[in-house]
Amino acid sequence: MLKEKFSFPTIAPSILAADFTQLGVHINKSITGGAKWIHCDVMDGHFVPNISFGAMIVDAARKAAPDAFLDTHLMISNPAQYVNIFADAGADLLTIHIEADPHANRTISAIKEAGMYSGIAINPSTSLALLDEVLAEVDLVCVMSVNPGFGGQAFIPSSLNKIQRLCEWRRQMNLNFLIEIDGGVGLKNAEEVAKAGTDVLVAGSAVFGAEDIPERMSQLFNKAIIGHSNAL
Repeated sequence: MLKEKFSFPTIAPSILAADFTQLGVHINKSITGGAKWIHCDVMDGHFVPNISFGAMIVDAARKAAPDAFLDTHLMISNPAQYVNIFADAGADLLTIHIEADPHANRTISAIKEAGMYSGIAINPSTSLALLDEVLAEVDLVCVMSVNPGFGGQAFIPSSLNKIQRLCEWRRQMNLNFLIEIDGGVGLKNAEEVAKAGTDVLVAGSAVFGAEDIPERMSQLFNKAIIGHSNAL
């Protein structure tokens, strides 16, 4: 069970905000600051209005940090076509969007069969009701707190309501999925985000835009731990 493998809350630095000419250096600086998870945002220019990177960069991240947990988030259409490609690249967790896959249950099964943990993501304007049939099947639910496509966007405060509702559903249904939030997380809101019940806080520019990446990781961890200790 994924929830038993790590201590939570945790910070997952998103390499979308890293300097790709120094990708290995930046990843390892975040690890020096305590990162156990590395978040890889894959965008196709179709499901979201931007192209980021594909399996080659996930493979590069794996080579740069062989012991890190690669949290790979597919913001792409037809994710089922690429499950084995990202498994071969070294992804540990593969998250697909509920909006992108009409056969999400089948794709989730394929992710597990490929030896990875499974995640489901949901956009800010999408109702949590769409997740009802897959919550028992996934290891993680990723709540988008910005409209996906570009890094550095402002956090959407109503995302916290989704986190709180997911926490309640998890308790009511006696499930063990982790809750992740992705977008606009930084020093100003990490404590509040963790207090809402978030297990995994994805942070991009807040980490890789800092002059001292390890120190910024430490600061974010401290905020998240304080928030989690006062969880609602």
